[in-house]
Amino acid sequence: MNLDNYIRVVEDFPKEGISFKDVTTLLKDGEAFKYAIKQLADQIRELNVDLIVGPEARGFLFGAPVAYELGVGFVPVRKPGKLPAETERFEYQLEYGTDVLEIHKDAIKKGTRVALVDDLLATGGTISAAAKLVENLGGEVVHVGFLIELSFLNGRDSLKGYNVNSIISY
Repeated sequence: MNLDNYIRVVEDFPKEGISFKDVTTLLKDGEAFKYAIKQLADQIRELNVDLIVGPEARGFLFGAPVAYELGVGFVPVRKPGKLPAETERFEYQLEYGTDVLEIHKDAIKKGTRVALVDDLLATGGTISAAAKLVENLGGEVVHVGFLIELSFLNGRDSLKGYNVNSIISY
């Protein structure tokens, strides 16, 4: 199955010059969604991961079913103020300013083998911040997986040293 056929491209969204890759058309097709999850899980299956970590929000849509497919737990990484217990914070640079992500401090134990899963790799800032959160808590990031990679944005450059894979590349 060619998953690229299930990604809708919306030109000039959210602003002029952007060619937005919309995954909602893949999500609504049960067969394509199941196939995508299996493809993402198959990249991780032999790595003996303990947990899947996914950043808000679309990382939840792909990370949680990958965790289910592998029979492991899922841990969300969220924007500030969304998690109810004590959190670890990581502030990272954006093109114009900064952003912050948080994870529960008790979500990752020292030595936990973690795979990060998200829908799309663009510049790599968000997933790199999620990796730092995992590592700050003592976890080991053994895989970083994406459904889509915008290779022209060179997001892999911010993920050097990690095992990075994607299913679809533009």
